[in-house]
Amino acid sequence: MSAALATLLAGAPPDREALDAFLAAHAVPLIAREAVTFLYRGEAEAVYLRMFISGLPAAQPLARAAGTDLWYLTLSLPEGSRFEYKFEVKRGGTSEWLLDPLNPLKASDPFGANSVCQGYGYVPPEWTLPDGGAREGAFDRLAIDSRHLGRRVVDLYLPARFRRTRRYPLLVLHDGGDYLRYAQLKTVLDNLIHRLEIPPLVVALTESPDRLREYVGLDAHADFVASELLPAVAARVPLEDDPAARGAMGASLGGVASLHAAWRHPAAFGRLLLQSGSFAFTDIGENHRGPVFEPVVRFMNAFRARPGRPAERIYLSCGIYESLIYENRSLVPLLQAARVQVRYEEARDGHNWQNWRDRLRAGLTFLFPGPLWMVYE
Repeated sequence: MSAALATLLAGAPPDREALDAFLAAHAVPLIAREAVTFLYRGEAEAVYLRMFISGLPAAQPLARAAGTDLWYLTLSLPEGSRFEYKFEVKRGGTSEWLLDPLNPLKASDPFGANSVCQGYGYVPPEWTLPDGGAREGAFDRLAIDSRHLGRRVVDLYLPARFRRTRRYPLLVLHDGGDYLRYAQLKTVLDNLIHRLEIPPLVVALTESPDRLREYVGLDAHADFVASELLPAVAARVPLEDDPAARGAMGASLGGVASLHAAWRHPAAFGRLLLQSGSFAFTDIGENHRGPVFEPVVRFMNAFRARPGRPAERIYLSCGIYESLIYENRSLVPLLQAARVQVRYEEARDGHNWQNWRDRLRAGLTFLFPGPLWMVYE
């Protein structure tokens, strides 16, 4: 329990006015260097913290402060942590999952929104915020009639000051719309290009109507990316004709799709940016992640047996609070043994879009260093 809350609850139960004054004076959750205290106020039979941290119970009960309608829970939390959560509130025999009414910080994803806990020392990167001085890129749209997947529409990010008289690097981005909506991708690209941290580059933002089929190691999807998408973009905009100037990128199953396309077509990409990849595999026995992951396991087992050299340079990142941390860590020595330049980064975060947003600068500048010549030790 935080010192401030302990003081409030010492002695006689605080009245409603005292609770109102306390909550008005303190940001919630209550953040200390190595702990965080969650608060919920309201009548209920029980309140649970529903948090998305692998390794900890998914539901942890809050205690009710005697004589009040205030509930609290204190958790140990390492510095620099960030994670997303909800409250489960039980009342009248029913259960409801809620955003934290006392916490204004929210994060969105394709399934809705979560409340955000920013632990001691975590600061949202300033380069994810709009910069009035940065020139903005623009978008173009490309339709491709694929013999592998049918008609597909791809959005192309074109950097500010785009000219057809020069050639550009290309990044193929899986789940591109989600990166735009939930990871501030356009703002990040505009800022990093403006600051000369990455070169002006073209980004092909792809989508899948059935990512649980196409992003799990489907050969037809890899063939579409390498043999149809790349030529179609090259016919629309001037690109550098060098694998080192071509990258593929994705998060979760999008990371699997990126790695699979580069592995199946070794000359297609020289750069890969893989975030929290769902790289399920088996050393022995059965897959325990369910039938959806069976094709992923088949691909990853084949890849681990014969990795080849899918790219010259790969940036990997994963959250320490994800169940996928083991699989991502295990890729690093495998890729290094294949003579791939690897940069691997872990974050005290979970499987979510703001985690992936916060790693974009490190990943993009490692793969596509700009005129500023960013140097990482």
